[in-house]
Amino acid sequence: MKPPIDYKNKLPKSFYTRNTLIVAKDLLGKILVKKQSGKILAGKIVEVEAYDGKMDQAAHTFIGKTQRNKIMFESGGYFYVYFTYGVHYCCNVVTGLQGEGTAVLIRALEPLEGVDIMIKNRYGRNLNNDKEFINLSNGPAKLCKAFSITSEHNEIDLTGSLIYILDAPKISNKNIVTTTRIGISKSKNLPWRFYIKNNPFVSKK
Repeated sequence: MKPPIDYKNKLPKSFYTRNTLIVAKDLLGKILVKKQSGKILAGKIVEVEAYDGKMDQAAHTFIGKTQRNKIMFESGGYFYVYFTYGVHYCCNVVTGLQGEGTAVLIRALEPLEGVDIMIKNRYGRNLNNDKEFINLSNGPAKLCKAFSITSEHNEIDLTGSLIYILDAPKISNKNIVTTTRIGISKSKNLPWRFYIKNNPFVSKK
């Protein structure tokens, strides 16, 4: 039986204003929370990717500040949501100090609470099999659809009350897998993807 979620244990601003690679690893195991229609949606972060525009050509901030990426240049603790391929949303946690242009992409979540709402958001119907449950939020676009995260949530303060991240026990290094990132064409060799070993909700082992 899983322990109850402590919704008072919200991550402070100081958690996010550190180096993006440190924050990326430390986000594993933490719990993303979103309020929807008076209900709570919650999922454990099991996979992330770090991006640093100072030297990372895959980062949106590598080209400098634009209207689209400006929130990434704020101090850590904001949500950066962008639209991609004309179809999907992806959500990121802004990290570091003001002007640094760094963030962590949330790639996969393990559903914890409000699963019935996530299923409706994602599929619009009941589940047909166990595979559909595993696929519910095991990818950046999938989790945004399951949580109904869109551009209206861009620039949200993660220390607020609509979308936030709860503290949880730190995942030990021996249980963290480090690999290169997925689905990018530049800076492909940077080992900046991290996920929880043996978690079934990771997008790609």
